[in-house]
Amino acid sequence: MGAPTFWLNTERAQKHIAKLNGLKKAVLPVVAFQKKVDDVGVMMELVEAASPGERESYAKELDVQVAAMVAELDQLEIDSFLTGPFDRNNAIFSIQSGAGGTESNDWADMLFRMYNRWAERRGFTVELQDVQTGDQAGISKATILIKGENAYGYAKAERGVHRLVRISPFDSNKRRHTSFCAVDVVAEITDEIAIEIPENEIRVDVYRSSGKGGQGVNTTDSAVRLTHIPSGIVVVCQNERSQIKNRATALNVLKSRLYEKKQDEQRAEMDKFYGEKGEIGWGSQIRSYVLQPYQMVKDLRTGLSTSDTQGVLDGDLDRFVTAWLRAGSPRHRNKEIQMEE
Repeated sequence: MGAPTFWLNTERAQKHIAKLNGLKKAVLPVVAFQKKVDDVGVMMELVEAASPGERESYAKELDVQVAAMVAELDQLEIDSFLTGPFDRNNAIFSIQSGAGGTESNDWADMLFRMYNRWAERRGFTVELQDVQTGDQAGISKATILIKGENAYGYAKAERGVHRLVRISPFDSNKRRHTSFCAVDVVAEITDEIAIEIPENEIRVDVYRSSGKGGQGVNTTDSAVRLTHIPSGIVVVCQNERSQIKNRATALNVLKSRLYEKKQDEQRAEMDKFYGEKGEIGWGSQIRSYVLQPYQMVKDLRTGLSTSDTQGVLDGDLDRFVTAWLRAGSPRHRNKEIQMEE
């Protein structure tokens, strides 16, 4: 950055600054924590050298400081798991209702609200890209862009099928129903990743936006649907007034989905050799939300469960996300291997 020619290329300079800031966010908290560890060491020496009357007050102060450091260390550990090539990127989050009609549509709407609340809790920003309402209630599909540091690193823990068991509010006989929704999460790719899509492989459809936004949106053909013909992937964007902006956003999402599809194919190929299960698909149920006959949310991958169902539906998901990150860490896998041996 100190080179005389650094600012000649503004775009390149901004990328370097962004990379530097990312490295600082990774390194500086560890350096600061190490300083606190050193300070605790000094304080312990003071406790040992203090008189019996002073020793008790010093020990209490030491206990308070160490307790605060435990929570900080826990966050540093979680951050150390976010080492994927795109964990720092924004996340493209899609919710798709399953079979079950109105029940599943309402469940998709509940998940949509839950993830919006979760993003707010973490300080992320949410941009609605597309939403398709259900015939009677809820939504059939929604796509949002979650922006923030490590958004994809955290959000990828939610990829899979989510199951709800409850007394249906749409059933006059008050019977218990089971609903399913699929959640898909892909990283928003950057310009550094070259994904070329020939024009003849994309079908472009434009139509009037169906969501909220006023007369300027609903009376013009601003919504864009892109279909990637070879793979069948469909992307819709209708959140902007401009058809050009919607097309650019949809193309970016399409590139992200194609990149993720390529990664999935590579993982599936590796699974043949290493025997890992858990392919991302409609049958890969990851979590159950039971509201009747008892209250429990249980993650089937980690075994973590809680009876605070309302808190989870209000966006308190970090317990499940961090448990999944820990379960997937190399340290955790090494422990499992040692236990098996």
